[in-house]
Amino acid sequence: MSKIAVSGAHAFDQAVALTPVTVTVHEHGRESTRHWQGQTHAAYANMVGPFGGITAAQGLQSILLHPERLGEPVSFTVNFAAALADGAFRVTSQPVRTNRSTQHWVVRISQTDSAGVESVVLTATAVTAVRRTTWSAADAVMPVVAAPADIKRVSRPARVAWMQRYDMRPCSGEIPADWNGAEADSVSQLWMRDDPPRPLDFASLTALADVFYPRVWRRRALMTPVGTVSMTVYFHAGTAELAATGEGYLLGQARAQSFFNGFFDQSAELWNEAGDLLATTHQIVYFKE
Repeated sequence: MSKIAVSGAHAFDQAVALTPVTVTVHEHGRESTRHWQGQTHAAYANMVGPFGGITAAQGLQSILLHPERLGEPVSFTVNFAAALADGAFRVTSQPVRTNRSTQHWVVRISQTDSAGVESVVLTATAVTAVRRTTWSAADAVMPVVAAPADIKRVSRPARVAWMQRYDMRPCSGEIPADWNGAEADSVSQLWMRDDPPRPLDFASLTALADVFYPRVWRRRALMTPVGTVSMTVYFHAGTAELAATGEGYLLGQARAQSFFNGFFDQSAELWNEAGDLLATTHQIVYFKE
């Protein structure tokens, strides 16, 4: 089920649009946002449920929109308990501790079934902070690859809707063309951005951190069932740096560290075209033999 389109709005903005639900806090005599109402969007559908990156972005968006938020996101961890069903969902976001310059959050996304039973499909924690200008450096080295304009955009299957929302241009480590079980390294590099282009922000950066196909497919060239269990995004840029990136491409590099007894991890770094490291991410993924 698609959210009703907003004239002129980008599909991503439609997908992360949340309606605040306020309640009166009687002991303080004021209204406060307690939860948000959202809707799955057909443009970001996956083979089962929505694209995990868009669900994570919806969770972060509830913090970004929250009137009590302090500072900007520094880290965001999402745990995927189940795939969302098409339709409405509820997001609760609560600052559980606020210090002078940091704030700690707990987020939950849930859905109510036809019998009126509410089930949690995602839990998350986040840290936001008011950053101070300090000495800064990045030890991660941006790979030397061809420019986005010199790399052909990859064609993705139309049946997976969310893949059509991204312009992805692989530099190396493309998804296997032959599922023959031949082992390879797990590294992939690609340029990527929203399609149509959209100015980068924290929510869209969160979604982009999840566009990499599962590393076990690259490592083994076997189409095994997989599902992300938990994903963390660390933000190494602020609003000004994301605004400077604008609608440009990001270079992503992903790899795995270990495959063990049904689970593997994969990490990734995301740079803008100017060479600024914007985010790193790490996730643990379930796979089935």
